[in-house]
Amino acid sequence: MASKNSFENLIVKGTKLNKEQLHSILELKNRKGTLFKDILFEKSFSSIDDALKELCGLMNVEFIQDIPSNDILADLVRDIPINYSKNHEVLPYKEEKDCLLVLTSNPLNHKALDDLRVMFGKPIKSLVTTSLRMHETINKVYERSTAALEGLDDIEDDDIDLDDPVIDLLEAGDDDAPVIKLVNRLLFRAVKEKASDIHIEPYEKDMVVRFRTDGVLFDVFKPPKKLQNAITSRIKVMANLNIAEKRLPQDGRIPLKLAGKDIDVRLSTVPTSHGERIVMRLQDRSNVILDLNQLGFSQQSLTLIDDILAKTYGIFLVTGPTGSGKSTTLYSSIAKINTIDKNIITVEDPVEQRIHGIGQIQANAKIGLTFAKGLKAILRQDPNVIMLGEIRDLETAEIAINASLTGHLVLSTIHTNDSAGVFPRLIDMGCEPFLIATSLLGIVAQRLIRLLCPHCKVPHEPTDVELSSLELTREQIKETNIHRAKGCDKCNQKGYAGRTIIQELLMVTEPMRTLIMQRKDGAAIKKLAVEEGMIPFRDHGISKILSGLTSIEEILSNTQMDQ
Repeated sequence: MASKNSFENLIVKGTKLNKEQLHSILELKNRKGTLFKDILFEKSFSSIDDALKELCGLMNVEFIQDIPSNDILADLVRDIPINYSKNHEVLPYKEEKDCLLVLTSNPLNHKALDDLRVMFGKPIKSLVTTSLRMHETINKVYERSTAALEGLDDIEDDDIDLDDPVIDLLEAGDDDAPVIKLVNRLLFRAVKEKASDIHIEPYEKDMVVRFRTDGVLFDVFKPPKKLQNAITSRIKVMANLNIAEKRLPQDGRIPLKLAGKDIDVRLSTVPTSHGERIVMRLQDRSNVILDLNQLGFSQQSLTLIDDILAKTYGIFLVTGPTGSGKSTTLYSSIAKINTIDKNIITVEDPVEQRIHGIGQIQANAKIGLTFAKGLKAILRQDPNVIMLGEIRDLETAEIAINASLTGHLVLSTIHTNDSAGVFPRLIDMGCEPFLIATSLLGIVAQRLIRLLCPHCKVPHEPTDVELSSLELTREQIKETNIHRAKGCDKCNQKGYAGRTIIQELLMVTEPMRTLIMQRKDGAAIKKLAVEEGMIPFRDHGISKILSGLTSIEEILSNTQMDQ
């Protein structure tokens, strides 16, 4: 049983509330006329979180335990001195249309909350937390804001080593140092948070930096508009681009060594009405090639893929949207068959992973080394296995088909929505149907889905609407492991961490070759493939839902066009 003093001490020590303010709260009554103190003093609280949560519940004020500090925008705190925020233990959390959400350890600090109401011109809604969490969050938010916007950085010089000899941080002037540190920190943070892309987007009055993590874009911070030209120029210098040319798109790359990792940054700039828009794609060259078993394929598909890779000739295609892991699947496939008795050569743009024992050619359209020309040259190198980065035109497709018909195993990617759509796509390019039917062995179509964070996912009872969408019954989901996303510090409150694939593998059989030569559409081919045992995207996704790996929402959003 908690004593009056022990409860009061927990609250006063753990928040900014003083004893007088706490007593004024405790003298309030609930709807039944019972005093708050009579309710609270009868309970036992082992931690400040339990006590504060109960007190907030009685006051009808929201209590927040896990604070996603990375989601608090720097713009919200830019005009609020850190000392003010710490002294009053208040911090703007999120600006909504009709109110401003504010973190505080004292919901009765009307003066500070009223200051924020006047500053933002909106009503205030308090989110109450402990003093310790308030100070941790204030430090994190202001540290990030200061480092990003003023160039004060806590990254050691040894953490970032730029390979390109043109870039020398020691030669930078004092005026440039903050911008250089800002860009370095941006790259450092992107690698740390495992972002695949960095977007720098200029608008009329501001600019926004966004990261793509696990396939989803989110805001990181908004640098002042006055830094736009300096940031753009710095990045273009790092990529050896022409900083004076702002009217035309430019492409480049930035090789980095960062915290012991080899990072290849592919850069694209395009002119917009408000300045140059920059997108950087990050590729970690030090990543180990994954085994096919680790990518998320079903056991049935793994067995069939092994059969395809054991063939000495034919074409194996991987298809899917941009950023769906096609290259990873190809690399894993050739790594599996990379033995001393095979000559494996690739043509890629760019070469993303270097594999010992394999000849890898970098395509370069500027000097005329296209996929087609590279493929023609490869055929004179006595290869057993050929990997093409992508089949994107008739010339490349025809050479690949001819190579497969003359005793070579060809692996490549192609852009279609599903596996059955590959055949109409090749025919539309101008390939002869009988050559397609003769050369193709199988097609994997894949998409990436987010995995639920293992630290915070919670069990979920599907609604009738969800079950209907998945075409499942309550009887079928008995004794399954369905979960949904929640959010915690480990996953930055997103509820998801990491990705896996859902896939469908279409094997080219004799009945299917007949349909291909008859120029049947993708729907007819897919229907036959399912009849022959192909597991469609939706069904593979459902198996991952039932195993507790991902959520119902994630599968429905990624397979909504497949029904």
